[in-house]
Amino acid sequence: MIQIDEQSITPKYLQITNAIIDAISKGEMQKEQLLPSINELSTDLEIARDTVEKAYRNLKQMGVIGSVPGKGFYIAKADIKERHKVLLIFNKLSAHKKIIYDELAKTLGQDAAIDFYIYNNDFSLFKKIIENKKEAYSHYIIIPHFLDNVEKVAALINENVNGHLILLDKILQGVSIPYGAVFENFEMDIINALKNALPQLTKYNTLKIIFPSYTYFPEDILKGFKLFCNEYAFNYKVVAKIQDEPISKGEVYINLMEDDLIHLLSKIQASQLNVGTDIGIISYNETPWKQFILNGITTISTDFTKMGQMTANMALMNSLAKEEVPFTLTLRPSL
Repeated sequence: MIQIDEQSITPKYLQITNAIIDAISKGEMQKEQLLPSINELSTDLEIARDTVEKAYRNLKQMGVIGSVPGKGFYIAKADIKERHKVLLIFNKLSAHKKIIYDELAKTLGQDAAIDFYIYNNDFSLFKKIIENKKEAYSHYIIIPHFLDNVEKVAALINENVNGHLILLDKILQGVSIPYGAVFENFEMDIINALKNALPQLTKYNTLKIIFPSYTYFPEDILKGFKLFCNEYAFNYKVVAKIQDEPISKGEVYINLMEDDLIHLLSKIQASQLNVGTDIGIISYNETPWKQFILNGITTISTDFTKMGQMTANMALMNSLAKEEVPFTLTLRPSL
């Protein structure tokens, strides 16, 4: 009844916590039933003793288990109300994805069990995860960003999701089962953000967006970028590989990937150009460290805190709404 899934991103102590609560709610563990000792469970699961101790401490704080000196741990209550059981599947780990997860988990609270997996934008790994998770989940929360087999994703979801589905970050065409969504409007978000930055952009003549040829980012971003540049008469260029791109005075660079930002900063440092006067930088996705680099890098970003909260509330209410996440421009000296 208590197992550890090494592929899951869910901390092992929470996996133990969730497994015991799930067993109680199913009637597989009864009130007053003794649990394995910390040493026994640590040995059986081949995990650190501290991990089991943390799980038992967590369950004790929740009032689920108790302990008697000399006897060990036991089930203290069996009248556990039904919990939300969530299968959470993210495309990758990053600083802003952590913000989403933290807010989601906090808003759902202790009455939710979350099984957390990462598929690294890879369809075959996503397929393996979703097909192997056959237990009953009340909610499936999925970020659908893929580098391959995009046309197969919707059918896979339609066939394997048996609970309340919430698509996070983008809406996926072809999903035929009922679902809610907390999404970004990628085309209009970049248009509106750049319009708000117009007073700063007018001192530059060319806008360049770094958009790798092999990426999970939606083409809608490029569409919005080009529409803005045409409307306001900016020269523009889509840069597939920043390492090969010459940089010149009067240009603004918009980066989506954190690795590209590092390469861009390295090239600017070697060029002797001054950021914020000779050359501008706008970076996707606000993270705490961007306010400190070069006295502050301008960002255009989804409100990731809000995204986590909205998703959790949609799950708690079993809502099938389609809600757009706020997107903001944060002006700093890099522009």
